[in-house]
Amino acid sequence: MLHNGLVYLGFGGALAGLSLAFLAQRYWFARVWRLAGLIQVKQTRKAIRGALLGLVLIVFGTAVAGVFRNWQGMISRGSLWTAFLAFWLVSSIVSYLFIKIVAGVDWVWRRTRAGSAPQVENSEDASVAAPSSERAEPVGHSIDHSRRHFFHAAGVIAGAVPFISAGYGFVEERFQYRVREITIPVANFPRALDGLRITQLSDIHAGSFMPMSQVARAVGMANDLGGDLMVVTGDFISTRSDPLEDCIAELSHLRAPLGVWGCNGNHEVYARAEAKSAELFQRFGMKLLRQENAELRWQGSPFNLIGVDYQSQNDAQQDRSPMLSGVESLVRGDIPNILLSHNPNSFPRAAELGIELSLAGHTHGGQVRVEILDHRWTPAEFLTSYVAGEFHRPLHSPSRLSDEEVYSTPGIQQLSSSALYVNRGLGTIGAPVRLGVPPEITLITLRCA
Repeated sequence: MLHNGLVYLGFGGALAGLSLAFLAQRYWFARVWRLAGLIQVKQTRKAIRGALLGLVLIVFGTAVAGVFRNWQGMISRGSLWTAFLAFWLVSSIVSYLFIKIVAGVDWVWRRTRAGSAPQVENSEDASVAAPSSERAEPVGHSIDHSRRHFFHAAGVIAGAVPFISAGYGFVEERFQYRVREITIPVANFPRALDGLRITQLSDIHAGSFMPMSQVARAVGMANDLGGDLMVVTGDFISTRSDPLEDCIAELSHLRAPLGVWGCNGNHEVYARAEAKSAELFQRFGMKLLRQENAELRWQGSPFNLIGVDYQSQNDAQQDRSPMLSGVESLVRGDIPNILLSHNPNSFPRAAELGIELSLAGHTHGGQVRVEILDHRWTPAEFLTSYVAGEFHRPLHSPSRLSDEEVYSTPGIQQLSSSALYVNRGLGTIGAPVRLGVPPEITLITLRCA
């Protein structure tokens, strides 16, 4: 019953999204069409309207091609054109929403003022005498020109801000790779392993929004950091039509003394490419861990590297198995454990199992971060408490407890700490835009806690 409810909810959400996209495109089409009508030169007016109709047909055709996984038949994958179409779609929808919100506030304001205004005895005469441009005002009080100017300016700003912000994130910030060098203390870490350096990449999303030239640039930057171990924590592609083999072939140019290791992400699940990813990793001389572990040695001292496929929980199930189910046998008690798990929400369970360090991605750091009333907010906060960066939780603490509950429970906070690092990723999903969350290449230096 609950499962059916979730299906209906998902269908309703998809229908609402398509309806909103249609309304937004109709709105902007009508605006441009009317603006073109103001042009006095007939040939120019016809040319602009013809170009507008042609653009609509191209957008529609591209959308249909995307639905049927046939991008390469129309437009090359990774092209600027496909990225621009996604940028336009998202920006136009958000701009349309903002404009309608301002219009809605204006409508409520006028109705509120109308309800509190004194009535005019001869409203019919007042209506007839008023100029046509002023008849929309509530009868019974003078026209509030300052209110009109304010809401007009607010509508213009609301419509422009999404395009300006997304334009900056599209042109400037989405390929502005940032190297983050951090130091993480690790519990139960032997002195011999002190100083071990791990280079982490995540969320490549090779395809329409991520050309292979940019993947190659990131690989070069990662190699320049000189890490001892190289890890890639999932989401090599976004869809089944994306170039998985090309992406993994490019990742094979990564270099580290302890090798290149990886795990699958949720988009490998969606693309049904989990087994294919592992096969390609092996073909190109790397190792993708799928519910597997490997003992590695650095400076003669061993540690245990564990990798798992994307971890999820089905809320429709009555008896939900915990994340990392079946991983218990892979955890070593005699040497430190490092876990590669794309989803950072597996961290509480990893800490409970005694895993000293978890490396994750998945969130893109929210991809967009805004500041509202001195509070930085990102959409990823709806999905996880572990949006980006470093987190800690007591080893062997119960996974059913939240981080706040764990640290408020007497005795638990005295335990050694398990660490998590969430990489902000390289690529984008949904829209080829990053704002306030630049793509990340991480160099992690591990120290004895």
